[in-house]
Amino acid sequence: MIDPPLLARTRRLTDEIDLVALAGDDGLLFSRNGVGLAGIGSALRIEVPRNSGTTDAAAVREALEQIEVENEVGGPGTGAVAIGALPFDRTTSGYLTVPAILVGCSEDGERWITTVSPRDSLPDPASIAAFLGRSSSTSVGFRRDAALRDANEAPSSFSVRPSLAPDLWCAAVESATTRIRAGELDKVVLARSIDVLADADFHPGPILSHLRRTFPTSWLFSVEGFVGASPEMLVGRHGDIVRAHPMAGTAPRSGDADTDARLAAALLASSNTLAEHRHTIDMVHDTLLPWCSYLDEEAEPSIVAMANVQHLATRLEGQLSAPAASVLELVSALHPTPAVGGMPRDSALRLIDELEQLNRGRYAGPVGWVDTAGNGTWAVGIRSADINGPSVRLFAGVGVVADSDPETELAETRAKLQTMLGAIIRP
Repeated sequence: MIDPPLLARTRRLTDEIDLVALAGDDGLLFSRNGVGLAGIGSALRIEVPRNSGTTDAAAVREALEQIEVENEVGGPGTGAVAIGALPFDRTTSGYLTVPAILVGCSEDGERWITTVSPRDSLPDPASIAAFLGRSSSTSVGFRRDAALRDANEAPSSFSVRPSLAPDLWCAAVESATTRIRAGELDKVVLARSIDVLADADFHPGPILSHLRRTFPTSWLFSVEGFVGASPEMLVGRHGDIVRAHPMAGTAPRSGDADTDARLAAALLASSNTLAEHRHTIDMVHDTLLPWCSYLDEEAEPSIVAMANVQHLATRLEGQLSAPAASVLELVSALHPTPAVGGMPRDSALRLIDELEQLNRGRYAGPVGWVDTAGNGTWAVGIRSADINGPSVRLFAGVGVVADSDPETELAETRAKLQTMLGAIIRP
C-alpha cells in the first residue's frame, strides 16, 4: 500500500503550452510535434521488475491503481501516469516516476494538468504556477533569465574520446561477421559510445531545444539525465488500438537533394537491406499478432529522412483483442527488436555481451509512459545521451550481417552520433 494514500487530480488547461520548456533542465519529457507529456517532481517511484527477460507490467499496474483519481478530462495520459526509461538489458530492473505535476497535450489539441499529492492535502498552488510559468507566453522575464544563464554557464571547452578505440571496435565487427558466416546467428547490432568532457555542467533544457529544432519529427525524451531524439516508436497503445513503427536499414544524408534521393533509392533497392528490414517487420508483426483481432502493415517500406541519416521504416496498426494488453506487456514482448539487438535474439544478445565491451545502460532500451488503463507510447532509446554533470556519454549502433564492412559500419556510427554531438557541442 502507498502511504500516505495519493490522489491524482486531472483538470483541463486552456492556455497554450510548450512541453519542452516545461520539462526544462529538471523535468521529465516525452513528446513529438508538441504532443505528449512533461512533468516535474516525484509523487511516486515505481520499480519495474524484470525477470527472465520479461517486464512485470502487473506490478506497475497495481502501483498505479492504488492512486485515487479525480479526472474531468479522461482519455490516454490522464489520471495517474508514470514516465521512465528502462535499461536495454532485459534482466535489469528499472524505475518509472509518477510526476507530482504533469501536463499533457493530445493530437486533437486537448490539454490538461494532473497533480498527484496526498489524498488529504491540496497540491501547492505556487508550485503549479511556477511550473506552468515556464511555458507561459507572458513569462518573458523567465525565458530571458534562462537564456542568460545558458549563455553564462554553457560549456565552452570540450574533449571527446571513444570508449573503445575505432580499430578495436572494427575488429569486433570483423569478429561478428566471421561468427555470422559460420552460421551462429543472422545479425547482431553492435554499439559504440563516445564520452564528451566539458569545462561546465551540461543541462538537458538547451539540448532538448536544439533537438526539437533539428529533429522536429523525432520523439524527444528526458528522463533523469537520459536525453535524446528517437526516430523510432517501439509501440503505442491508446484504447484498443496498437501501433508500431519499426526501422531497420540506414543510409547517410549529404545535404544535397539529388544525392540524398540517390542514396534513398539505393536503400530501397538493396536486397540485403530489404531482407534485414523484413526480418524486423516480421518479428514485430508476429509478436503483436497474438494480442490482436487484426493487424495491418504498410505494403512497402518508406524512407524516414532525418537531418543526418535516412531510414527504412514500415508502419503497423491493429486492434487489440479484449481484454486489451497493457502497453508495458507489449513493450516487454517486443524489446529488443532485431533493429537494436539482432537475430536470433538470444544468440545476438550473447554476442553483444561478448564483443561490445560496453554497458549500454538505458541506450536502445524502451522509453515512454503508461497510465492506469494500460495506455501509453514507447520509443526506442536511440540517438541518446547520458548526462552526468560535465560529462556526457553518447551511443550509436549498427546492424552487422555476413557481408558487413567494418569501416563502413564505423562511418555509420559516426553519422548517427552527429545527432547528439550537434546538440551538445554548439558554438
